[in-house]
Amino acid sequence: MKKLILGLAFAGSLLVNAQEKTKSSSPVTFGVKAGFNATTLSHPDWQDESVQYDGNQKMKPGFNAGVFVNIPVAEKFSIQPELLFSQMGSKSKDTYTYSDGFYGFKTELDDKFTLNYIVLPLMVQYNILPQLYVEAGPEFGLLLGAKSKGETTTTEISGSKSVTTTKSYSNKPPMELYNKFNFGIGIGAGYYFTQNLAATARFTAGITDIRSNNSGGAVRNNAFQVGLAYKFK
Repeated sequence: MKKLILGLAFAGSLLVNAQEKTKSSSPVTFGVKAGFNATTLSHPDWQDESVQYDGNQKMKPGFNAGVFVNIPVAEKFSIQPELLFSQMGSKSKDTYTYSDGFYGFKTELDDKFTLNYIVLPLMVQYNILPQLYVEAGPEFGLLLGAKSKGETTTTEISGSKSVTTTKSYSNKPPMELYNKFNFGIGIGAGYYFTQNLAATARFTAGITDIRSNNSGGAVRNNAFQVGLAYKFK
Protein backbone atom coordinates (compact mmCIF):
# COMPACT_ATOMS: atom_id res chain seq x y z
CA MET A 1 0.00 0.00 0.00
CA LYS A 2 2.85 2.38 0.88
CA LYS A 3 4.47 1.66 -2.49
CA LEU A 4 1.22 2.47 -4.32
CA ILE A 5 0.93 5.77 -2.42
CA LEU A 6 4.54 6.59 -3.34
CA GLY A 7 3.72 5.80 -6.97
CA LEU A 8 0.72 8.16 -6.87
CA ALA A 9 2.84 10.87 -5.27
CA PHE A 10 5.53 10.40 -7.91
CA ALA A 11 2.94 10.66 -10.69
CA GLY A 12 1.59 13.84 -9.14
CA SER A 13 5.04 15.42 -8.94
CA LEU A 14 5.67 14.55 -12.58
CA LEU A 15 2.41 16.22 -13.55
CA VAL A 16 3.25 19.42 -11.67
CA ASN A 17 6.79 19.62 -13.06
CA ALA A 18 5.68 18.83 -16.59
CA GLN A 19 2.94 21.44 -16.53
CA GLU A 20 5.55 24.07 -15.64
CA LYS A 21 7.85 23.00 -18.48
CA THR A 22 5.33 22.20 -21.21
CA LYS A 23 4.98 24.72 -24.01
CA SER A 24 1.58 25.86 -25.16
CA SER A 25 2.16 24.12 -28.51
CA SER A 26 2.29 20.78 -26.66
CA PRO A 27 -0.36 21.01 -23.95
CA VAL A 28 -1.10 18.44 -21.28
CA THR A 29 -4.05 16.32 -22.44
CA PHE A 30 -6.47 14.05 -20.60
CA GLY A 31 -8.27 11.00 -21.89
CA VAL A 32 -10.07 7.72 -21.31
CA LYS A 33 -9.15 4.24 -22.43
CA ALA A 34 -10.53 0.71 -22.35
CA GLY A 35 -9.59 -2.63 -23.77
CA PHE A 36 -9.27 -6.40 -23.68
CA ASN A 37 -6.91 -8.31 -21.37
CA ALA A 38 -5.44 -11.75 -22.12
CA THR A 39 -3.69 -12.85 -18.93
CA THR A 40 -1.77 -15.79 -17.48
CA LEU A 41 0.07 -16.63 -14.28
CA SER A 42 3.64 -17.89 -14.32
CA HIS A 43 3.75 -21.09 -12.26
CA PRO A 44 6.76 -22.80 -10.66
CA ASP A 45 7.64 -26.37 -11.63
CA TRP A 46 5.69 -29.16 -9.90
CA GLN A 47 7.84 -30.54 -7.07
CA ASP A 48 5.89 -33.52 -5.63
CA GLU A 49 7.50 -36.57 -7.26
CA SER A 50 4.87 -38.95 -5.84
CA VAL A 51 2.08 -37.28 -7.82
CA GLN A 52 2.22 -36.94 -11.60
CA TYR A 53 1.15 -33.50 -12.79
CA ASP A 54 0.05 -32.40 -16.24
CA GLY A 55 -0.83 -28.71 -16.58
CA ASN A 56 -2.40 -26.89 -19.49
CA GLN A 57 -2.72 -23.16 -18.91
CA LYS A 58 -4.66 -20.88 -21.25
CA MET A 59 -5.00 -17.12 -21.42
CA LYS A 60 -7.93 -15.78 -19.45
CA PRO A 61 -10.01 -13.02 -21.03
CA GLY A 62 -10.71 -9.87 -19.04
CA PHE A 63 -10.88 -6.12 -19.49
CA ASN A 64 -9.29 -2.86 -18.42
CA ALA A 65 -10.75 0.64 -18.29
CA GLY A 66 -9.83 4.01 -16.84
CA VAL A 67 -8.33 7.44 -17.39
CA PHE A 68 -4.93 8.88 -18.33
CA VAL A 69 -3.05 12.16 -18.65
CA ASN A 70 -0.42 12.70 -21.35
CA ILE A 71 2.36 15.11 -20.34
CA PRO A 72 4.85 16.23 -23.03
CA VAL A 73 8.35 16.71 -21.59
CA ALA A 74 10.36 17.12 -24.82
CA GLU A 75 9.77 17.36 -28.57
CA LYS A 76 9.18 13.61 -29.00
CA PHE A 77 8.91 12.40 -25.39
CA SER A 78 5.95 12.38 -23.03
CA ILE A 79 4.99 10.77 -19.73
CA GLN A 80 1.60 9.13 -19.40
CA PRO A 81 0.30 8.19 -15.93
CA GLU A 82 -2.86 6.09 -16.04
CA LEU A 83 -5.39 4.93 -13.43
CA LEU A 84 -7.18 1.75 -14.51
CA PHE A 85 -9.34 -1.10 -13.30
CA SER A 86 -7.72 -4.26 -14.67
CA GLN A 87 -8.62 -7.96 -14.50
CA MET A 88 -5.75 -10.46 -14.21
CA GLY A 89 -5.59 -14.21 -13.56
CA SER A 90 -5.56 -17.38 -15.63
CA LYS A 91 -7.51 -20.34 -16.98
CA SER A 92 -6.05 -23.77 -16.39
CA LYS A 93 -6.84 -27.42 -16.96
CA ASP A 94 -4.69 -29.51 -14.62
CA THR A 95 -4.48 -33.27 -14.03
CA TYR A 96 -3.02 -34.89 -10.89
CA THR A 97 -2.41 -38.65 -10.91
CA TYR A 98 -1.22 -40.97 -8.13
CA SER A 99 -0.94 -44.74 -7.84
CA ASP A 100 0.86 -47.13 -5.47
CA GLY A 101 -0.34 -50.31 -7.17
CA PHE A 102 -3.39 -50.83 -4.93
CA TYR A 103 -4.78 -47.34 -4.34
CA GLY A 104 -4.73 -44.46 -6.75
CA PHE A 105 -6.56 -41.35 -7.86
CA LYS A 106 -6.85 -39.04 -10.81
CA THR A 107 -8.08 -35.48 -10.31
CA GLU A 108 -8.91 -33.17 -13.22
CA LEU A 109 -9.25 -29.49 -12.35
CA ASP A 110 -10.79 -26.99 -14.76
CA ASP A 111 -10.34 -23.59 -13.15
CA LYS A 112 -10.87 -19.91 -13.95
CA PHE A 113 -9.04 -17.67 -11.50
CA THR A 114 -9.57 -13.89 -11.51
CA LEU A 115 -7.64 -11.14 -9.72
CA ASN A 116 -9.09 -7.63 -9.82
CA TYR A 117 -6.68 -4.70 -9.48
CA ILE A 118 -6.59 -0.92 -9.51
CA VAL A 119 -3.37 -0.24 -11.44
CA LEU A 120 -1.21 2.85 -11.97
CA PRO A 121 1.02 2.52 -15.06
CA LEU A 122 3.64 5.27 -15.54
CA MET A 123 4.56 5.08 -19.22
CA VAL A 124 7.37 6.97 -20.93
CA GLN A 125 6.33 7.43 -24.57
CA TYR A 126 8.49 8.19 -27.60
CA ASN A 127 6.86 9.42 -30.82
CA ILE A 128 8.47 7.68 -33.79
CA LEU A 129 5.97 9.57 -35.94
CA PRO A 130 3.51 12.27 -34.87
CA GLN A 131 0.77 9.64 -34.75
CA LEU A 132 2.86 6.55 -33.75
CA TYR A 133 4.51 6.00 -30.37
CA VAL A 134 6.28 3.28 -28.39
CA GLU A 135 6.27 3.16 -24.60
CA ALA A 136 7.76 1.50 -21.54
CA GLY A 137 7.49 1.95 -17.81
CA PRO A 138 6.52 0.52 -14.41
CA GLU A 139 3.05 -0.47 -13.28
CA PHE A 140 1.88 -0.38 -9.66
CA GLY A 141 -1.20 -2.36 -8.65
CA LEU A 142 -3.51 -2.68 -5.64
CA LEU A 143 -5.48 -5.93 -5.29
CA LEU A 144 -9.23 -5.45 -4.81
CA GLY A 145 -10.30 -9.07 -4.70
CA ALA A 146 -10.00 -12.60 -6.11
CA LYS A 147 -12.44 -15.20 -7.43
CA SER A 148 -12.03 -18.86 -8.33
CA LYS A 149 -14.61 -20.76 -10.37
CA GLY A 150 -14.49 -24.19 -11.94
CA GLU A 151 -15.03 -27.91 -11.69
CA THR A 152 -13.10 -30.89 -10.28
CA THR A 153 -13.51 -34.51 -11.36
CA THR A 154 -11.84 -37.12 -9.16
CA THR A 155 -11.61 -40.86 -9.84
CA GLU A 156 -10.45 -42.97 -6.89
CA ILE A 157 -9.28 -46.54 -7.47
CA SER A 158 -8.99 -49.06 -4.64
CA GLY A 159 -8.22 -52.58 -5.78
CA SER A 160 -10.76 -53.44 -8.47
CA LYS A 161 -13.22 -50.70 -7.48
CA SER A 162 -13.36 -47.14 -8.76
CA VAL A 163 -15.53 -44.16 -7.80
CA THR A 164 -15.82 -40.94 -9.79
CA THR A 165 -17.16 -37.69 -8.33
CA THR A 166 -17.59 -34.29 -9.96
CA LYS A 167 -17.96 -31.05 -8.05
CA SER A 168 -18.47 -27.46 -9.20
CA TYR A 169 -17.26 -24.54 -7.12
CA SER A 170 -17.32 -20.76 -7.07
CA ASN A 171 -15.66 -18.92 -4.23
CA LYS A 172 -13.69 -15.87 -3.18
CA PRO A 173 -10.34 -16.96 -1.69
CA PRO A 174 -9.25 -15.14 1.49
CA MET A 175 -7.42 -11.89 0.70
CA GLU A 176 -4.65 -12.73 3.16
CA LEU A 177 -3.44 -15.43 0.78
CA TYR A 178 -2.32 -12.77 -1.70
CA ASN A 179 -0.08 -9.73 -1.75
CA LYS A 180 -2.13 -6.55 -1.95
CA PHE A 181 0.65 -4.78 -3.86
CA ASN A 182 1.64 -5.82 -7.38
CA PHE A 183 4.49 -4.46 -9.47
CA GLY A 184 5.26 -5.03 -13.14
CA ILE A 185 7.03 -3.62 -16.19
CA GLY A 186 5.11 -2.74 -19.33
CA ILE A 187 6.11 -2.18 -22.96
CA GLY A 188 3.75 -1.20 -25.74
CA ALA A 189 2.83 0.95 -28.70
CA GLY A 190 -0.05 3.03 -30.00
CA TYR A 191 -1.27 4.62 -33.19
CA TYR A 192 -3.57 7.66 -33.42
CA PHE A 193 -5.94 7.36 -36.36
CA THR A 194 -7.17 10.87 -35.64
CA GLN A 195 -6.03 13.60 -33.23
CA ASN A 196 -8.25 12.01 -30.59
CA LEU A 197 -8.62 8.27 -31.20
CA ALA A 198 -5.85 5.65 -30.95
CA ALA A 199 -5.44 1.89 -31.03
CA THR A 200 -3.15 0.64 -28.25
CA ALA A 201 -1.27 -2.55 -27.37
CA ARG A 202 0.80 -3.38 -24.29
CA PHE A 203 2.45 -6.35 -22.58
CA THR A 204 3.03 -6.19 -18.82
CA ALA A 205 5.26 -8.72 -17.07
CA GLY A 206 4.80 -9.15 -13.33
CA ILE A 207 7.83 -8.79 -11.07
CA THR A 208 6.31 -9.46 -7.64
CA ASP A 209 4.81 -12.72 -6.35
CA ILE A 210 0.99 -12.60 -6.15
CA ARG A 211 1.06 -14.93 -3.12
CA SER A 212 1.89 -13.80 0.40
CA ASN A 213 4.21 -15.93 2.55
CA ASN A 214 4.97 -18.15 -0.43
CA SER A 215 7.70 -20.70 0.37
CA GLY A 216 7.74 -22.15 -3.16
CA GLY A 217 8.43 -20.63 -6.56
CA ALA A 218 6.96 -17.21 -7.30
CA VAL A 219 3.65 -16.87 -9.14
CA ARG A 220 3.49 -13.69 -11.25
CA ASN A 221 0.92 -11.86 -13.36
CA ASN A 222 1.42 -11.51 -17.11
CA ALA A 223 -0.94 -9.52 -19.30
CA PHE A 224 -1.32 -8.68 -22.98
CA GLN A 225 -3.68 -5.77 -23.57
CA VAL A 226 -5.24 -4.26 -26.69
CA GLY A 227 -7.74 -1.43 -26.74
CA LEU A 228 -8.71 2.10 -27.67
CA ALA A 229 -7.71 5.45 -26.17
CA TYR A 230 -9.48 8.78 -26.61
CA LYS A 231 -7.82 12.12 -25.89
CA PHE A 232 -9.91 15.17 -25.06
CA LYS A 233 -8.65 18.14 -27.08
